[in-house]
Amino acid sequence: LIGKLSHSLDSTLTSRRATVIGLAKLAEYRDNETGAHLLRMQRYAGLLAKQRLTELDAPEELTPAFIEEITLSSVLHDIGKVGIADAILLKPGKLTPEEFENIKAHPVIGSSVLDSLTQYAPDCNFIKMGRDIAGGHHEKWDGCGYPKGLSGEDIPLAARIVALVDVYDALTSPRCYKQPFSHDKAVTLILEGKGKHFDPNLVESFIKIDHLFERLSLQSLEEEDEGFITA
Repeated sequence: LIGKLSHSLDSTLTSRRATVIGLAKLAEYRDNETGAHLLRMQRYAGLLAKQRLTELDAPEELTPAFIEEITLSSVLHDIGKVGIADAILLKPGKLTPEEFENIKAHPVIGSSVLDSLTQYAPDCNFIKMGRDIAGGHHEKWDGCGYPKGLSGEDIPLAARIVALVDVYDALTSPRCYKQPFSHDKAVTLILEGKGKHFDPNLVESFIKIDHLFERLSLQSLEEEDEGFITA
């Protein structure tokens, strides 16, 4: 009986992971990202959440279960890009103000898509967290983000974590319009955003383990260059 229950649980977890990755790839296929980006996002989010959990003032909602969920659901952050036109999403140069306003709709689209799924699975926490992440990862601690202009702890914790790690990955990864920044430059920019773009406590947590981020970033980019990770 224990063996059967264990197998059932493993099957459920596998199905859940497959569902999340499948949803994430809907956006990935529309963008210039690779599977490595999704893997890095999962690892970075898990690292930052685990570090924050070790600190005396860790939020009550930050539990081992939360860490498991965000490690999985972080890849859903850009699912709303499925609703953005290719001409804007894949544009190699700088966006016009009108184009930028258009792409700013992707958090709303992503949140709406995932919220609709909760109607069929109301107890599915990883979809709920994915909805919070998709809708809130472009909000800023000081209220200057989008789409709702939320500030401080009104931004869901999962979204605040993903906001920081997504910026780190964007800075340290090559894009069609830029070369990757160094790890040190990325850390400097994140420090400059402390209390403005980013949750200051999360920045402090990040600084304590930024060497782990650097290690993962370099390893992932080397594997991409060697062809070990594909979309």
